[in-house]
Amino acid sequence: MTAELKKTTEQKMQKSLEALKADLGKIRTGRAHTGILDHVQVDYYGSMVPIGQVANLTLIDARTIGVQAWEKPMLAKVERAIRDADLGLNPANQGDMIRVPMPALTEERRRELIKVVKHEGENAKIAVRNLRRDANAHLKEGLKKKEIAEDAERRAQDEIQKLTDRFVSEIDKLLADKEKDLMAV
Repeated sequence: MTAELKKTTEQKMQKSLEALKADLGKIRTGRAHTGILDHVQVDYYGSMVPIGQVANLTLIDARTIGVQAWEKPMLAKVERAIRDADLGLNPANQGDMIRVPMPALTEERRRELIKVVKHEGENAKIAVRNLRRDANAHLKEGLKKKEIAEDAERRAQDEIQKLTDRFVSEIDKLLADKEKDLMAV
């Protein structure tokens, strides 16, 4: 029971970490990366599809994303979708390609984004700690029902605490990396 509980708890904590990585990926730094446009939806003949299904996304340089629509008539729709996505981007249509320059972040905006990053990190830590609490409650329940021995319960709690510590330190590392990215000019 304890090995299975530890495994499921670790998987859930890993999912929390992946969710944080995805959330941090959405917060843009001054540098361009195609992941910023992942959530942009384009009207493709009446149905909304992700931009990656109607165009090729490339990095032209460190501050510019190139968007090459697979069909010429889609260029205007792709451009409109990027503009309407509320990402603060201003795409420029160049006939056969759309250039999306990344505006430089102001110092004030960087500070705001760092607050957002810290908030996301705190939410991820809370999720990990809640998983620890649930696992420990499950262990106590097993102890009450005499399904596991006291020393096995204590050992399992220690292992779950070590798991929690490991994931919290990984979250801290992710946050530190993202802050460093944000502050790099």
